[in-house]
Amino acid sequence: MTTKTLAVGLSAAALALALASGAQAQQAPAAPQVTHGAAIAGVCVMSLDGAIGASTVGQAVGTRMGQIATQVEAELKAEETALANDAKTLEGQRATIGQDAFESRGAALQVRANALQRKAALRERELVATQNKAIGRVGQELEPIIRQVYQQRQCAILVSSDSLILANPQMDITGAVITALNAKITQFAFDRERLDQPAPGTQTR
Repeated sequence: MTTKTLAVGLSAAALALALASGAQAQQAPAAPQVTHGAAIAGVCVMSLDGAIGASTVGQAVGTRMGQIATQVEAELKAEETALANDAKTLEGQRATIGQDAFESRGAALQVRANALQRKAALRERELVATQNKAIGRVGQELEPIIRQVYQQRQCAILVSSDSLILANPQMDITGAVITALNAKITQFAFDRERLDQPAPGTQTR
């Protein structure tokens, strides 16, 4: 299993769902009792979504992403409000400034509106890039842990429990992975990715 595999295993769009499912798993009432067959020797199962969502670092990533999204929303809302106020002011002056001036200022407002739409689309892409990068970092931390627990439990095969309906919990290594991940890392700092800035060392002509 590689870091790339881990990153693909949990997409950016699924992070919120994973965090929510991890929290719900901790708060949900106990499921009806099921009698399982004997655990299959060498077969292990694990929920990647559940491991990230229930881990301390995964929840910290979700919290930080919420903060960044709130900052982006505030930035765009401020510009949207200013644009709406200027448009309202222009409309109120329509009868007094003349048609040419009205159309000229209206065109300038449209340019600003178009720029705001482009910025909103850019910020959305930046949020996705930020989340992908954060998930990739968690994946890097998880990769050696999964291998370690796999070997400790003497697994011969590891199956994703996210696609299973039921499995004997004795074969589930998710809890052990979460415990090891929590002991290794609980949070890390990151900011919004800037996609409108050239990468360091990039030369422009």
